[in-house]
Amino acid sequence: MDVDNIDYQRIHTELEQKQTLEIQKQFILERRKRMTVMASLLAVLVFTVVYGTLQNPFVFTLSKIGNRFSFGNRALFITWASSTGFVIQLSIIALFSLEKYQKKRDYTFIGIGSIFLFLTAIAPSLEEYPFWTWIHLLTAGLFGFFISIGFYPFIIWVARENPRLRKIVYVWVSIIWGGCFLWMFLLGNTGIFELWFFLSFIIFLLYLSLTLFEEKIVKTSIILLKDEENLNVGIEKIFVNLEKTRRVKKRTIESDEENEKLVV
Repeated sequence: MDVDNIDYQRIHTELEQKQTLEIQKQFILERRKRMTVMASLLAVLVFTVVYGTLQNPFVFTLSKIGNRFSFGNRALFITWASSTGFVIQLSIIALFSLEKYQKKRDYTFIGIGSIFLFLTAIAPSLEEYPFWTWIHLLTAGLFGFFISIGFYPFIIWVARENPRLRKIVYVWVSIIWGGCFLWMFLLGNTGIFELWFFLSFIIFLLYLSLTLFEEKIVKTSIILLKDEENLNVGIEKIFVNLEKTRRVKKRTIESDEENEKLVV
């Protein structure tokens, strides 16, 4: 092999193009994942508001709304808890994956927490069933415990890795827990206390899903688009150009298939 005849510039260009294409594909994948997660979070956000206001949340907890009034309410409570637990788990794990968060035990804690939310809905909280009421309170407490120990270390890590977000992340955590303690102090264990936790937590997850994805794009694009005058335009080109390439490739494949059919 003649080393002198190797076109290093061409090889370098091809490697850069390949790297750019891989980054584009990763961006597209992450964007689709983010849209799925955010749509799911918005759905359970609306579901939580609708379910939590079927009765007066200043008087009844979410479990009492589900257990005291009708079988339909109970079925709705179980459905709400199952879907909310699943979506919270899905969104947190998606954030872990986006940030390449490596603490495997926190993945486990989040999964366990979601299971305990489902078990909380299964166990009826009624005066005539003291044992099941005790189980209900236990599983509800364990849900909060495992979600906290699984998610809070990630928040600390995000604040450290993204200094620009540090203040607002800590403000959000203060709003969630400060609001919960305030409502608990003022009204005791009511639906408002529970609604505050779930709604503020879901909105926080929506914020993180949007912001951390944008942060990742900007960090990568600073290197990838160093020759672009307008970084925002350059970022949009990443997605537009890749979609154009895919459409051209799809049309080429369809055209080849049509030609093969004509030959046959």
